[in-house]
Amino acid sequence: MDIQRTGQDVGVDLAAVARLLADGTRAAFCLALLDGRAWTATELARHAGVAPSTATSHLNLLVSGGLLVEERRGRHRYLRVADRRVIELIESLAALAPQQTARPRSLSASGRQQALARARLCYDHLAGAVALAITDAMVERGLLEWGPEPGLTDRGAAWLAEVGITVPSGSRRPPVRACLDWTERRPHLAGAVGAALCAHALTTGWITRIGTTRALAVTPTGRRAWHDHLGLPGAQVPGCSEFSSWD
Repeated sequence: MDIQRTGQDVGVDLAAVARLLADGTRAAFCLALLDGRAWTATELARHAGVAPSTATSHLNLLVSGGLLVEERRGRHRYLRVADRRVIELIESLAALAPQQTARPRSLSASGRQQALARARLCYDHLAGAVALAITDAMVERGLLEWGPEPGLTDRGAAWLAEVGITVPSGSRRPPVRACLDWTERRPHLAGAVGAALCAHALTTGWITRIGTTRALAVTPTGRRAWHDHLGLPGAQVPGCSEFSSWD
């Protein structure tokens, strides 16, 4: 069967998107941008370890392909992920991708990998082992329905109000969505509720960013809060304060 011809027959060029992410540098850019921030082309070049001219070439392809959008502010060019569909695509592909077995080249790189696996931003919600522990606890307490069609229960809505977490109304975004975690290989909480919970945790200081990475640290205040509100023991919400000096 001619797969390319079949795609043309239905009006979908899936291979075009696949080609954009088939390059390691472009894939590294997209993964970095999952932290929800806009990055400059220079920052992305430094992150991927490529020359600025090389980064510009790759970024132009990602923008023209619709995966990234750019904003011009004076002399600076900022890039960010185009929309949530792209975020979901990248996270799903990352979860399906083989895990790299190469050993980190330095103690700092090893610490960075461990911290990202513990807790990180997945655009605007929590991911990593901490996110899975929170999701599991919410399911066990009857706050979430976690089947083929995940949703927030009445008890969950009351819990959000009690904790002080406000979910914006009037959005077309689903309240609850299961997002496949690429390090844990299980789905964590996403959607409007996941984003609101993450925003609340950052605002209240339950979690904090580690330097300029998308890795997160659970603070002592956060450990107490997750225990008080979800019954999580401290061992299930490990902090990452030892890596707080990263930049």
